[in-house]
Order: sequence, then C-alpha cells, then structure tokens
Amino acid sequence: MSEARRNDLAIYDAAAARWWTDPPRWVRTLHNLVPARLAWFDRFVDWSGRRVLDLGCAGGFMAEALHDRGALVTGIDPARAAVAAAAAHAAQGERAIAYAVARGEALPFPSGSFDAIVCVDVLEHVDDLGRVLAETARVLRPGGLFLFDTINRSALARLVTITLAEDLLRLLPRGTHEPARFIRPAELRAGLRAAGLEPGPLTGLGPRGLDRHGDITFGRLPSTAILYMGTARKTPG
Repeated sequence: MSEARRNDLAIYDAAAARWWTDPPRWVRTLHNLVPARLAWFDRFVDWSGRRVLDLGCAGGFMAEALHDRGALVTGIDPARAAVAAAAAHAAQGERAIAYAVARGEALPFPSGSFDAIVCVDVLEHVDDLGRVLAETARVLRPGGLFLFDTINRSALARLVTITLAEDLLRLLPRGTHEPARFIRPAELRAGLRAAGLEPGPLTGLGPRGLDRHGDITFGRLPSTAILYMGTARKTPG
C-alpha cells in the first residue's frame, strides 16, 4: 500500500452518517472499546462535576459515556462530519455536551480549562505529538489528569493492527494506521515529562471475547506490546 494512503482520517467523516445507526463493524469495535477504557480510567477520576475534554471525540462514544458519569464534557475532533453526528446524537438524547471542530495541536481553549483530558485512539494519528502534549498540558489545570491509550511501535503491534486487522481480516479500513506513527511507551513517557506531565502507570488493552453480534470485546491485558493505556498528571508550577 502506498504511503499516501496510510493514516487516512477521512474514514471518520465517511462513517459519520452511520455512526449511531447501523454502524459498520469497525465503528462497532470502537464502541466496544469504551467500557474497557473506562474500567481503567475510572480508577483515577471521580467524573462527577469535572470539566473533561474528549480530545479526538469522533462521533461521540466516549463523550457520551463521560457525560453519563456526571462529567461536564467538551469534545473536539478535526473530522467535521463526525463532530456533527456527535452533536446531533447528544441533542437527541438531551445530553449537554459541547462539541467543536479542532485539532490537538491547537486547542481553542484558555489555559487551565479542564480537570481531565481523555485522548483515545488519537496519539498514533497526530502530525506533531510534542505539540499535542504541550497543548494538553496547557489546557489542564495544575494537578489535572491526562488519560490516554495508543499503539506501541513494535513488530507485534504492526502485525496485529496492520497485517491482520486491516489487510487480512478487515476489522479496520485499510490505511487507517501508519505504523511509523506508533509510539513506544518510553518515548511517550519522555514526551509527557517534556510537556510538564508526570506519567503514571500503564496497562495493556486488547481482545477478551466476543459479544452477541460476534464483535470483539476488550479488557485489560498484562502486556503493553500492542495497545496500552495510561495516565499522566500535570505538575504544579
């Protein structure tokens, strides 16, 4: 596959009209990841009344789950049609979620705006990781928490996410990921510290079973060799 077809973020806008109604299998997979992510993130945050940014919200799965936990949620994403679908579904369900079209490299918020930032399925797609982490730190209040997941840059991760999930099994659209953008945990820890964020624990994330539709369900795994989740806290000063 040619380099130009990798990291193809147009897939999120292309699926926007079906995000909440008859979603394609790969969108259902994204939905199935939400409970596993929150089962880990809930350990670190009492969401009720917290100002939370869903950085890279796509069609709003995570944003709505956070809202339903009592958070005051804002969601941003560069995929305009996906953001519109998220806003429409939130309005339909009478959920007060603020949505905006924006990129992680230039967050349109004052410094110290949020108590927590959730960033899932995003860091391995951005153009400037250092800038995204710096902007994350800027808009977090002192002591605020950054919660994330991403893909390890390993041979096993490339085999599973590219060769198997995209090229053979078609669990994801071909060209979704560019493996050169995957991030080793040590690299991410260094980038977090450079941005003024102190890294916390990491844990693996991966398949744990199938649901009644035959779609993959997810949970924590001991290995971080493929997908991993973590936290980081903004240091004072």
